[in-house]
Amino acid sequence: MLGALAALVLPQVAFAQSEAVTLIHAGVLIDGTESRPQEDVTIRIQGNRIVGVESGFQRARGNETVIDLKNSTVMPGFIDMHTHLTSQLGPGSYMNRFTQNATDVALQSVQYAERTLNAGFTTVRDLGDSFAASIALRDAINRGIIEGPRIFTAGKSIATTGGHADPSNGFRDGLVDTPTPAEGVANGPLEARQAVRARYQEGSDLIKITATGGVLSLAASGDNPQFMMDELEAIVETARDYGMRVAVHAHGKEGMLRAIRAGVDSIEHGTYMDEEVFAAMREHGTWYVPTITAGKSVAERAEIEGFFPEQVRPKARAIGPLIQSTFGRAYEAGVRIAYGTDAGVFDHGENAREFQYMVEAGMPAIEAIRAATSSASQLLGQSENLGTIEEGKFADIVAVEGNPLSNIELLQNISFIMKNGEVYRQ
Repeated sequence: MLGALAALVLPQVAFAQSEAVTLIHAGVLIDGTESRPQEDVTIRIQGNRIVGVESGFQRARGNETVIDLKNSTVMPGFIDMHTHLTSQLGPGSYMNRFTQNATDVALQSVQYAERTLNAGFTTVRDLGDSFAASIALRDAINRGIIEGPRIFTAGKSIATTGGHADPSNGFRDGLVDTPTPAEGVANGPLEARQAVRARYQEGSDLIKITATGGVLSLAASGDNPQFMMDELEAIVETARDYGMRVAVHAHGKEGMLRAIRAGVDSIEHGTYMDEEVFAAMREHGTWYVPTITAGKSVAERAEIEGFFPEQVRPKARAIGPLIQSTFGRAYEAGVRIAYGTDAGVFDHGENAREFQYMVEAGMPAIEAIRAATSSASQLLGQSENLGTIEEGKFADIVAVEGNPLSNIELLQNISFIMKNGEVYRQ
């Protein structure tokens, strides 16, 4: 883990004078801050960092080169705070755990990562994998072996026995061994601490827990609380010792309230939030990551005969359609919101659909873009490096032809992508 994070936490150093400089001429710049969009701006990049943002279209000098985006709207690279890069839901997906080896999972994740980057998402959180494949994927991308977004991964999600992320759900007796904290299943505060330490040992960047039931698990409830307070407090306290943040899958109210009061960093999905939950989130500074796209997708697929097991279909029908309206109420209530989609529940590369659904629910387009840039970087704890186009930040930059503030759907067709100073699409 330390090697994977090194590039993100090292102090800024002086740039070598011999490094080439790239100038981006931006017709319109939405820089991810509270500032209004600016016209006719030059972004100066040296190595993998932004070294200046200047008014007007500056002329190239010496070894400087120019990228002409005068007819485009330029923004920071997008950040998706809820993905699953090692899997993708499809017909027959529930058989994959019987047929796929770790190598199968790792190899298919390569194309999912590439699709995500090509959609303009230069950074993601991966919130639950199998075989620790997302950790290997992160490291391979960091070493330049494959192309993909910068990844912060939770590795295996942590659940209680029978909980939403218990990998033995649905198996007959004797088919698999009883999962332990090493496999992400913990009961009681001692095992909860052990599960966090196991994630740290295997190289995870953060912790993901499933505090309530879920839609896609082979279990009856989609919203019941699944951790006791002493377990949640043990997880949060242990995670803090290791410098790790805690993301929480939760649909039901009681599970959310327990997690918020235990001090977690974010609530994912949050379907049955109400005013009491909103008040608790404001009080504790808890972030909300909505995943509207996943909710709409599972609701649609629940109507396809045979797509889901029969135990899953009623949960998908009931919970999926509610998330967009929950998001709208959370926004009006002043809850802090960071962009996240649950990609993998729907097809990777379609991450930008979430922008449209957020705007439909009442969030202004400029705020939806900030949710996917500066707000997301705050939740990551990476505001010094990511999320805005400012001097000293990593050169993660995307652009689209046209004005996304008047047509947010344009963000589903990114025309320019730069990550870490390297151009991936132009």
